[in-house]
Amino acid sequence: MIVRDVDNIIGTEREVHSEGWVSRRLLLKSDRMGFSFHETIIPAGAELHMWYKNHLEAVYCVAGNGSIEDLATGEVHEIHDGVIYALDQHDRHILRGGTEDMRLICAFNPPVTGRETHDADGAYELVEDD
Repeated sequence: MIVRDVDNIIGTEREVHSEGWVSRRLLLKSDRMGFSFHETIIPAGAELHMWYKNHLEAVYCVAGNGSIEDLATGEVHEIHDGVIYALDQHDRHILRGGTEDMRLICAFNPPVTGRETHDADGAYELVEDD
């Protein structure tokens, strides 16, 4: 059984800061669950161009607000507490913070190792783990 408290992740190597977001990696590939699980904070007003071409991601908003724009269709979907979106087609998108910081719960498949950073496309590279 794995039990982790996000408060114990803050300030450790499992808390990853990047321009426009903070990700707290609760479960990683090394936990052998078949997915990784993160709490991500998107600040109000942020604009992130992303494309997870190597991963599928599901994201559930538990606080705050913002929007996601599907770059293939131009559709914009509002995000707020209780909304989930799934990037099931490796969708290119723009994630925008709204008037409040968004707190998002995210699952990635394949799982991330914790060492990934966004590349020029806004994607995580596939990292071969030990």
